[in-house]
Amino acid sequence: MASEQPDRPTPPRATPRPVTTEHHGRTRTDEYDWLREKDSTEVVAHLEAENAHTQAATAHLAGLRQRLFEEIKGRTRETDLSVPTRNRGHWYYGRSFEGLEYGTSCRVPVTDPDDWTPPRPAEDTTPDQPALPGEEVLLDLNALAEGHDFFSLGGSSITIDGRLLAYAVDVVGDERYTVRVKDLETGDLLPDEVTGTLGGVTWHPDGTSFYYTTVDETWRADKIWCHRLGTDQADDELVHHEQDGRFWVGVGRSRTARFLMVASGSKTTSEYLVHDTEDPQAGWWVFCPRREGLEYSLEHAVVDGEDLLLVLHNATGPDFEIGSAPVAPTQPQDWRPLVAHDPAVRLEGVDAHAGHLVVHQRSRGLTQVRILELGGTAEQPRGVTDDYLVEFDREVYTVESGGNPGFDQPVVRVGYTSLATPASVFDYDVRTRELSLLKQAEVLGDFDAEEYEEHRLWATAPDGEQVPISLVARRGRTGPVPTLLYGYGAYEISIDPYFSVARLSMLDRGAAFAIAHVRGGGEMGRRWYDDGKLMAKQNSFSDFAACARHLVEAGWSTPGTLVAEGGSAGGLLMGAVANQAPDAFGGIVAAVPFVDNLTSMLDASLPLTVTEYDEWGNPEADAEVYDYLASYAPYDNVADLPYPPILAETSFHDTRVLYVEPAKWVARLRERAPGADVLLRTEMSAGHGGVSGRYKAWHDRAFSLAWILDRMGLADRD
Repeated sequence: MASEQPDRPTPPRATPRPVTTEHHGRTRTDEYDWLREKDSTEVVAHLEAENAHTQAATAHLAGLRQRLFEEIKGRTRETDLSVPTRNRGHWYYGRSFEGLEYGTSCRVPVTDPDDWTPPRPAEDTTPDQPALPGEEVLLDLNALAEGHDFFSLGGSSITIDGRLLAYAVDVVGDERYTVRVKDLETGDLLPDEVTGTLGGVTWHPDGTSFYYTTVDETWRADKIWCHRLGTDQADDELVHHEQDGRFWVGVGRSRTARFLMVASGSKTTSEYLVHDTEDPQAGWWVFCPRREGLEYSLEHAVVDGEDLLLVLHNATGPDFEIGSAPVAPTQPQDWRPLVAHDPAVRLEGVDAHAGHLVVHQRSRGLTQVRILELGGTAEQPRGVTDDYLVEFDREVYTVESGGNPGFDQPVVRVGYTSLATPASVFDYDVRTRELSLLKQAEVLGDFDAEEYEEHRLWATAPDGEQVPISLVARRGRTGPVPTLLYGYGAYEISIDPYFSVARLSMLDRGAAFAIAHVRGGGEMGRRWYDDGKLMAKQNSFSDFAACARHLVEAGWSTPGTLVAEGGSAGGLLMGAVANQAPDAFGGIVAAVPFVDNLTSMLDASLPLTVTEYDEWGNPEADAEVYDYLASYAPYDNVADLPYPPILAETSFHDTRVLYVEPAKWVARLRERAPGADVLLRTEMSAGHGGVSGRYKAWHDRAFSLAWILDRMGLADRD
């Protein structure tokens, strides 16, 4: 189905240099392990040769790539603003400008403490013009990015008094950030500079110090530090060092600003350290000591004037319960149920405010925002006077609350989107129960959401499980259409329906887009995750293949025009289905793909390996796990199969999935399946998330999308 193109150039070949290893009496040979030598000029030259080959092999798509970029750019309001969010004495918002890669973060003072209606900034203003009277530019990311090929803002945080701003930047792509502090009254940078952090910063309520996280040599977040302003990083206080290699740590502050919390967590177990800043002499104390299999998180709430800790936990069931506990070390048997465990509802989070609680949950594969109003009556203990959902009438959608930093705020900021509905921002007023649309992302041109149809389909997996599919296409199809099927399926991460401007270029050429909500994700509750990890990982792959075949059997697509796409752990999914169901697809895109997972999981010195044992298993310690990973690992199972064309994309500085995995995979595909059409594209100045800057990202997506359209037979359609 691909478009006409000149004779394909000869691809580069990596020289086989076999290295043999033995585990549990099993011998394994790897011909391309030498490609992991990142500092080797030979390795860099090979990656550059692969890039040159990919450019030559796709040269016939150059015009299409440029058209796609122009379409994305032409549909996007480049000069835009976010809806202001109120936090203490200011309204905060972001701005973007036509022609600039990055945006700016700004704020204006709150003029009426009783008015929670966000101010409406002027839409079409230049960078040197304020969008609101009294505007203060906090960070100009374009200025910070100047002179760097890559730039990422890891996070920013302002002191409670609003005077100091701490922010973290990465200019390499390896997700190791440097923290600086800006005095917002003078505009000057303080001399403090903290390097090698994970990106986030948490201020102490008094504004004289902040907390941050660092990683060990395996890129595991293992230490929490406290930096006091005006001192050297070498003098920073080590607050907590997590010694267990399966656990990682993080630090945060309660919405009330009273409590600092350090969370230690593995894939299956949690533990929290708590520090009451109103009782500093008490130091840090453990809320509930870690117990294998017990997961929990904490939120400070004030109900009927009583300070409580809300505990989201799985002590009573896998889909979690919300309990309440005193501000003291407490055991699970003493957590009083507030929202009981329900196997039909997966509770994912709870936010406490002065007059209400916001519960984040999902049911039947859809997200939900739930409100518990607080008032306190004799008939309803713990102050809950009502319990209901903020409802939306659509078959397939995503709703979530966010941007609600104020404990005393009476409104809930809600985000809503679907496959055909641009990102929309609402405020829900708990006092009046009114839902007000504040902004919907504008799509320029002749876009009309009603021109697209959305569906929830269900595929039957080999074991009889019903697997949900979310799908969107232009209305008016008369038969099968080319379809892009996306999948992930790991870490209980849910790929919920979302809108994409770039996707419109594909839909408007007559294609459909679908998400396979396979097991290993969290769309259908904790069971869905448990049934797609460890020794049940095969379910993720068979689910995805079942979704592909369902789309064909239901008349939505054909095998030759059905393209699969996934990234990171979703790239492992792509590699596995390429081996197990090569006939089901007309093309596969694998982004930063985890395709050499057996090698990685055998090396405890690599980033993330030990913390991943609860996700994939430990093949070094367990022969059964070794054999199971070997049975599906994409790199180990490459054979002379009729693979569909494959585009593998990676980043040279990726810390999470090393570039060597797709590089080795492509080399072995070329060697063992000589008829395979395989391309490797490596971004030499990027990280796990790809290139930085929106225009670079648009060009990046246009490259992948052009290849996808070519596989669908739609490259020549405008």
